Amino acid sequence: MTETTIAEHGLIGDLQTAALVTTDGSIDWFCAPRFDSPSVFGALLDDEHGGRFRIRPAGACASSQMYHPDTAVLITRFSGPDGLGEVVDFMPPCGTGATTRHRIARLVRCVRGRMTFDVVVAPRFDYGRRPHQAILVANGAVFVARETSLALHAVREPGDEHLAEARVEGGDVHLSLSLTAGQVRGVMLETDAAEPPREIRVAEFEELFRSTVDWWRSWLARSTYRGRWREIVARSAITLKLLTYAPTGGLVAAPTLGLPEQLGGERNWDYRYTWVRDASFSVSALLSLGFAEEAARFGNWLGDRIREGVGGTSGPLSVLYRVDGTTDLREESLAHWSGYRGSSPVRIGNDAAGQLQLDIYGEALDSVFAADGAGFELPHQGWTALRAALDWLGEHWDQPEEGIWETRGGRKRFTYGRLMSWVAFDRGIRLAAAHGRPAPVEDWTWQRDSIHGQILARGWHRTRNAFVQHDTGEDLDAALLRMPRTGFLPPKDPLWLSTLDAIQDSLVTDSLVYRYDPAASPDGLAGSEGTFSLCSFAYVDALARAGRLEEARTAFEKMLTYANHVGLYAEEIAPTGEQLGNFPQAFTHLALIDAAVTLDAALG
Repeated sequence: MTETTIAEHGLIGDLQTAALVTTDGSIDWFCAPRFDSPSVFGALLDDEHGGRFRIRPAGACASSQMYHPDTAVLITRFSGPDGLGEVVDFMPPCGTGATTRHRIARLVRCVRGRMTFDVVVAPRFDYGRRPHQAILVANGAVFVARETSLALHAVREPGDEHLAEARVEGGDVHLSLSLTAGQVRGVMLETDAAEPPREIRVAEFEELFRSTVDWWRSWLARSTYRGRWREIVARSAITLKLLTYAPTGGLVAAPTLGLPEQLGGERNWDYRYTWVRDASFSVSALLSLGFAEEAARFGNWLGDRIREGVGGTSGPLSVLYRVDGTTDLREESLAHWSGYRGSSPVRIGNDAAGQLQLDIYGEALDSVFAADGAGFELPHQGWTALRAALDWLGEHWDQPEEGIWETRGGRKRFTYGRLMSWVAFDRGIRLAAAHGRPAPVEDWTWQRDSIHGQILARGWHRTRNAFVQHDTGEDLDAALLRMPRTGFLPPKDPLWLSTLDAIQDSLVTDSLVYRYDPAASPDGLAGSEGTFSLCSFAYVDALARAGRLEEARTAFEKMLTYANHVGLYAEEIAPTGEQLGNFPQAFTHLALIDAAVTLDAALG
């Protein structure tokens, strides 16, 4: 069972997959060749069977972690009685062509004194289900598991043989690397290498480091954000970029699976896929920072999904997709893994792909509308597909569904699903008018107005004096914090302000916001969960739009204290303040950006 908490990690990646690095210098999560591929290192979820790639000094030492400024290059620093050293971790960006070749570069430096680093490379292929063989060779090692292989390249200078000792133990490679002040060495792990392990000279390795730093700084320089919270907004933007699958432009919800929403509970989902909802939210967030190219690429990805129309029970759109746009997401459990701190089952795949979630159409149309406003017009073929999606929605919006929170307790008429259906028709009408597109505007207008009336008639609860989760109860839903962003009601409308007060009274604890109350509104799952950080940042956004700026700023600053040591957020926060759920979560970082931009503008 792992002792490292979820928050004790930094993230590196190459825009096709990613790895988590602990503050102790261990890579305990890495999937290859894609985000949604089987794991190679998975000690985060099973310390005994998951596998890891660890570099740390021998003996007792203290550690700390930071990002090289304005990059996704991670530095883990170690201090001990004999010296100070650091491990610099990065993955050179792969480009937009899908590849099976990925490189994890681990530069090892002794800064002061002397330090001996222990290196352990212990892969466990296919979630630990596939045996492998480890072979030492002249310039490193090779790990072979049927058609899968890893190459470990040595970073060294001629005459370095005395610096390192290597051995194989039970399929793992162990190295001991002794360095003195100023010496730089390291290793590079490569998946599906085209050549045997080779000797990499230090100068070549340092040049790879510099080129990776330059790439990230060049990308971040495109940001137009000049607000009060530049550092945390920049870190969130870099995190979103790290979670984007470059070949398609799809954004994964998180790079991990199975991290629990409640310790020891069953709410342990696989988030390594592209949700239409999450990725649609990314368009407005990225456009607000000036990253138009990323927004346009997702727009193309979304257009492809609409044109394919393979959503099945959920209509032309599926709720979520693999990073390549396919929908084979059958859910199963890894029975041989103990799970994070004993939280099981550990699930791979996600059955939410087969749910009906009507809100995704509003989020998708809103992202198309935002991209259009930024100058990215929808081509005719895309407009035709969009029309077909709205035609489908017109026939299906008035029915029960599973909703944004993917409940498994039966379908209901969720108010948020109706709200976003209203958004879908509203944005379709506006796009048609702006560009003279052929469309059944009268029918869309009737649908939009019918939804508006139904929300006011059935979604409004007179006793609660608030919009509620669904039309058969009086429970509140923090998803509705996004209502003022949609334009459904003005942000200072009395109906909305009383809803905001009700949410504050029932779902908010200090700055932290629960999605809903599972005890009052059963979701078909056992146990409870932490507060949902997306909702906490949406609460800041709603307060700012309502003109309650002092409350908004205080809540925002408090939320920043829950970030981990390098500015990353998981999905949820436990009552203890511990981060819970998959990590880092795109949803949270998107909402952080939205809240920062809205609050900046309101503060003027």
